[in-house]
Amino acid sequence: MFEPWGILVILIACPLLGGLPLIAWITYALTHKQLSQVGTGNISVSAAFYHGGRFVGILAVLSEAFKGVAAVLLTRVFFPEGSHWELIALIALVIGRYWIGRGAGTTNVVWGFVVHDPLVAIFVSFFAIISFTILQSRRVVKFGVLLLFPLFVALLHISDIPRIIAAVALAGLMGWIYKKIPDDLNLPAQEAQTESQAMLEFLRGDRVMVSLDEELDAAIVGEKAATLSQIKRWGYPVPKGWVLAPIDDPQLLTEFLQPSELSPLVVRSSAIGEDSEQASAAGQYETVLNVTSPQALQSAIAQVQASYNQPSAVQYRRDRGLNDTAMAVLIQQQVQSIYSGVAFSRDPITQQGDAIIIEALPGSATQVVSGKVTPEQYRAFVLDTENSSSVQLEGQGRVPQALIKQVAYLAYRLEKRYHGTPQDIEWSYDGQTLWVLQSRPITTLLPIWTRKIAAEVIPGVIHPLTWSINRPLTCGVWGELFTLVLSNSFSSRGFANGNRKAERALGLDFTQTATLHYSRAYFNASLLGDIFLRMGLPSESLEFLTRGAKFSKPSWESTWENLPGLGKLLKRELNLEKDFKRDYQKRFIPGLSQLAQEDIDNLAPSKLLIRIDFILELLRQGTYYSILAPLSAALRQAIFRVKDGQIDNSVTPEVAALRSLSAIATDAKQILLEFEPQQVFEQLKQTPEGEKILQEFDELLQDYGYLSEVGTDISVPTWRENPQMIKQMFVQLMQGNEPQSGAKDAINSIFAGKRKRSFIQRRVDIKGRVTEVYSRILAELRWSFVALEKIWLKSGLLKKTGDIFFLDFDEVRHLVVGEDSRLIEQLDELVELRRSQFVQDSEIIQVPLLVYGNTPPHPLAPSALYSDQILQGIGASQGQAEGRVKVLRNLQDVPDIDRDTILVVPYTDSGWAPLLLRAGGLIAEVGGRLSHGAIVAREYGIPAVMDVRGATWLLQDGQRVRIDGSRGIVELSNDLRPN
Repeated sequence: MFEPWGILVILIACPLLGGLPLIAWITYALTHKQLSQVGTGNISVSAAFYHGGRFVGILAVLSEAFKGVAAVLLTRVFFPEGSHWELIALIALVIGRYWIGRGAGTTNVVWGFVVHDPLVAIFVSFFAIISFTILQSRRVVKFGVLLLFPLFVALLHISDIPRIIAAVALAGLMGWIYKKIPDDLNLPAQEAQTESQAMLEFLRGDRVMVSLDEELDAAIVGEKAATLSQIKRWGYPVPKGWVLAPIDDPQLLTEFLQPSELSPLVVRSSAIGEDSEQASAAGQYETVLNVTSPQALQSAIAQVQASYNQPSAVQYRRDRGLNDTAMAVLIQQQVQSIYSGVAFSRDPITQQGDAIIIEALPGSATQVVSGKVTPEQYRAFVLDTENSSSVQLEGQGRVPQALIKQVAYLAYRLEKRYHGTPQDIEWSYDGQTLWVLQSRPITTLLPIWTRKIAAEVIPGVIHPLTWSINRPLTCGVWGELFTLVLSNSFSSRGFANGNRKAERALGLDFTQTATLHYSRAYFNASLLGDIFLRMGLPSESLEFLTRGAKFSKPSWESTWENLPGLGKLLKRELNLEKDFKRDYQKRFIPGLSQLAQEDIDNLAPSKLLIRIDFILELLRQGTYYSILAPLSAALRQAIFRVKDGQIDNSVTPEVAALRSLSAIATDAKQILLEFEPQQVFEQLKQTPEGEKILQEFDELLQDYGYLSEVGTDISVPTWRENPQMIKQMFVQLMQGNEPQSGAKDAINSIFAGKRKRSFIQRRVDIKGRVTEVYSRILAELRWSFVALEKIWLKSGLLKKTGDIFFLDFDEVRHLVVGEDSRLIEQLDELVELRRSQFVQDSEIIQVPLLVYGNTPPHPLAPSALYSDQILQGIGASQGQAEGRVKVLRNLQDVPDIDRDTILVVPYTDSGWAPLLLRAGGLIAEVGGRLSHGAIVAREYGIPAVMDVRGATWLLQDGQRVRIDGSRGIVELSNDLRPN
């Protein structure tokens, strides 16, 4: 029983001993400073030296050494000397030191190991001292020691396997902690206690010459230098350079570099905050060229540093609300330029399209950016596929075309590297190498807004009332999910203070997740990219989850950092079915039943407002499920690689309605062997069997009357209000448009492999049930607003049907309460102004996929290039079809179509289903494999290609095309002759 008691004592006493805040007590007693509230928040030996001085630091070392020695000696009370339990005691001590004591435990381990195994301690110490003296690199020494001491333990105690395992575990734990906590030695030594500065400078391994070959921190050396160091480490040619931090003395650097006429230098600003996404500071600070002597170098450095305080630069920072920080100086070898210039990876003037704008001249790049010389201008387009890349160029001049193409591809790749953020690049060519001199975000093109995903969630032109309800709900749910992950991460500083728990979510405004441009929904790609980077996920994550885009694997480090938050998110995903069933029974069904029993036509405006608020409460919870359920289904399908054709979407209300309608149409065809399409319902009334068919049709309309052309837009009439849509669908089914054999085979394969795919199928079924609930709630919301509008039309407050949808919800509330007389006075003018803007935006044929900045210009035709007359999209329903194009931008004028018709639409929703029954194929500008159009197309075996950018603008009525729904390819033809 002695050893078990020993294990218990070690596992309890050692963590508590490690967590004992002796350093904090000593420092506070002697200096009245609380280490947890200064510097990095660490309570460590180096923090004691830094903030308390030499004497406090020595006492801190002694206190931590005592802990390490005590842990080993305590173990020897229960176990033999040299036992592996001594190392386990140190592991327990370090865990307590990290989780409770806010420190790494390095001193504890060093002194504990001296007592545990003096020989290994001597070998490791000798290596550390020699290595640090030669390399002056704390990082190399720190992690080198963690590799060596388990190795020495293994060499000296090769037969003691438990001891070796414990040593490896201790080294791994220390390495993990080093990556989690901030290093106090990274604090400026000049700000430490005077008597500690010399020692800290030595331990920091401070070097006067910091080069671009190193990984640099923008907070210390500025964005310009940090960006160039990053680009250089990526493998792009960047002139060799050195960085002088704001606190560094330039004397040793000027003596080392020794510039000359044969080896001139350029001295540039790298102010902290310059070249950032918030401000470029272009032209605000000095650049000195052709520095050819140490004296000139020293003068140039002083000149660049002084430019930080020039009145124009100070005013620039004030105008943009930027804090005054400091100026680092970047010194580089000067490129002997033959050609130079700048390149914008996106056109900063038109703010749209794929054109790369290049300005170039023979000689130095300074001529181009100075504005004193008119450069040659070029426009380039890069087509980058998996197998090849090509550049098409517009413009001619003295600069070689091959070089301009190389510059264009450089700009294209750097934008890709920076997750799609448009880049302003300064470049130079010396006859052999294309050098990158600078790369910074084009601040006027930020943030970036994307129609992808948003167009599928809420397609088409959007009324103000719809947006005022959808936006806060959608942004709120996304914000909740993102914060759940970010605020529960192993942040590198998160343990230092309790109030830093949500540090990684700070600065994120989730209300800015979405906006309207041209009365269409756009998501904030810049914000989403920032969120995903903070989560350690690739920037394409959202498109992967919702649209099946390619998804690069996140690093193990980022996954580990976000493990607590991701674990909570995973828990929600795993509990999705249980949670939805609970809310379905306790909230949604009772709520919808209550709404169905109310006679809204006889409710006063105040009662209707109460009803609307009740619906919005249901909608908030419904929005959560309407986002999480599709993501869960898509993620599971991607992980388990289940093909779309193997998924049964029969629970989805649109699919269920079509199947039921198809069955009724089949019965009707047996009754009416011959019929006139325009007289079907009148002919059915003439027989008892026909009356029964009409009764079944009415029941179906009652069951699915909540559906509409756009399920997420409450301004669009439902099937119950406008049954003409479903009647047309019924007639077309009677005309012989049954599901094709491909769809039947897919359905058979679903049931054949149901067990194998049940894990994914259950999520798809939940998604379908969520869609039904969400659509029903939205329909009730619409009907409530329509009832309110009828009252206001009767009273004269509103003039036209549909006016209420040109108000936002807060305005509707104010009108009901009657507290805003000014709004009532201006109501007619306000509604008419918004209606006019809505009509104007509705007439825009081709809206851009991406919008750069918050004030986009009027959209132009897309400038994308397509190789060999091929358009690329997302294959959404397999099969091939060839036919004539029919472009439809809305459902107001439905043409006659047949199997030779390839429909080209901006988006698809349940309302487009009648057309798909007769068409030979489908091309949509937006949407993915899980969109409504894709599901319906697969249901009826119609080839479909989604997400074909600019399709309704590029393709023309009568043009012949061939589509491949498996590869996502649309082949164009120049044959424009109509049928």
